[in-house]
Amino acid sequence: MKKLIKNDRQLQLAAKLRENPFLTDEDLSDLFNVSIQTIRLDRLEQNIPELRERIRDVAAQNHDEVKALPLDEVIGEIIELQLDKVAISLLEIKEEHVFYRNKIARGHFLFAQANSLCVALLDDELALTVSSEVKFIRPVKEGDRVVTKAVLKEKRKKRATIEVTSMVQQQEVFKGKFVMYYFGEGEEA
Repeated sequence: MKKLIKNDRQLQLAAKLRENPFLTDEDLSDLFNVSIQTIRLDRLEQNIPELRERIRDVAAQNHDEVKALPLDEVIGEIIELQLDKVAISLLEIKEEHVFYRNKIARGHFLFAQANSLCVALLDDELALTVSSEVKFIRPVKEGDRVVTKAVLKEKRKKRATIEVTSMVQQQEVFKGKFVMYYFGEGEEA
């Protein structure tokens, strides 16, 4: 993108963040071909909060109360939760998530993000994993932000089928199908 004058850049910056509130200052710097400091100043002038606060704001607007586990046991930050429908979480891959030698994320963190999101998705007091079929599509590296979406496909007879997709910068990195057991008070087995 060619350099824009300040007012135009700030308007486009606000529009981009309305489209995707998860863009980092670095992403925006690359997109607008300006320094990170310029982006930070633009955000300040426009009263646009930093990434962490934007994530919290989106999460506060878009989720029901998690029932099947404590919120702090969900791997990643829940961004959206509509019980028994859809759930989305964000996991920022840090040094503790990767192999030391190559900075590639350990697969069990991606699996844990997906699995805990499936548990959180269910509108029930108890949800446990019965089985899963997963596929790791491409490596995830330190610094990547993994956005995982879980969609309930079927829920009956104390079994729920949930499809999960994880993306990094709009590229699929992980997908899975999880079958979950749920307690289902009042339901017949």
